[in-house]
Amino acid sequence: MSERVRDLPGVRIHESAYVDAPVEIGEGTAIWHFSHVQAGARIGRRCSLGQNVNVGEGVVLGDGVKVQNNVSIYTGTVVEDDVFLGPSCVLTNVTNPRSQVVRRSLYETTRLRRGATVGANATVVCGVTLGRYAFVAAGAVVTRDVPDYALVVGTPARVAGWMSRHGHRLHFRDDVDAGYAEATCPESGLRYRLDDGVVRCLDLDEDAPLPDRLAVGNAAYGAFREERREARGEESRSASTETRSPEP
Repeated sequence: MSERVRDLPGVRIHESAYVDAPVEIGEGTAIWHFSHVQAGARIGRRCSLGQNVNVGEGVVLGDGVKVQNNVSIYTGTVVEDDVFLGPSCVLTNVTNPRSQVVRRSLYETTRLRRGATVGANATVVCGVTLGRYAFVAAGAVVTRDVPDYALVVGTPARVAGWMSRHGHRLHFRDDVDAGYAEATCPESGLRYRLDDGVVRCLDLDEDAPLPDRLAVGNAAYGAFREERREARGEESRSASTETRSPEP
């Protein structure tokens, strides 16, 4: 049995959690009730591991990763900075598991790139890559790579739209002459461009951290959704007025 780590400088380890030595855990990280961090794991700074989380041997978590309750991150998984793993989401490491066949040396790599979100009860089949700021909807089953900023839903998961770094749908407007489309995040004001199926932020590099002024939310999601509905209603009424036949 591995030696148990109970205290690390700047790290909060709940008394019911079990951390095996040797591990690397960054300052400001919290490991909560009944969680298990296995030997050889590398966890960055300012991470949060909720209740009943398992981090497998050799797993890498970047800085600022948030893992909600009841999530197992198995060997072969690489989680980059600022990834969010929702409650009871599922990650795997063997595509064709059989109890009778030992494949411990054949674990497949699953990579969750910077800022990606995996919703509650979603499943990410091993061997895929979630792009930067990709957003996996609750309950989806991901069986193939997901592009940067893509919103995927369903079983199997399919691209249903695009999400900003702040987690809002991006409604792209085509610029026919330029050959691309642009959209603005309603919360941050950051602009995005969709060009040949690739989304990029025009105002902030994908690998740059959010500036402090944008790192705290200022309204619930529902408020922005209501604003969007009202704006569409105004557009609809305006279009109706413009196309109405003049009175005789």
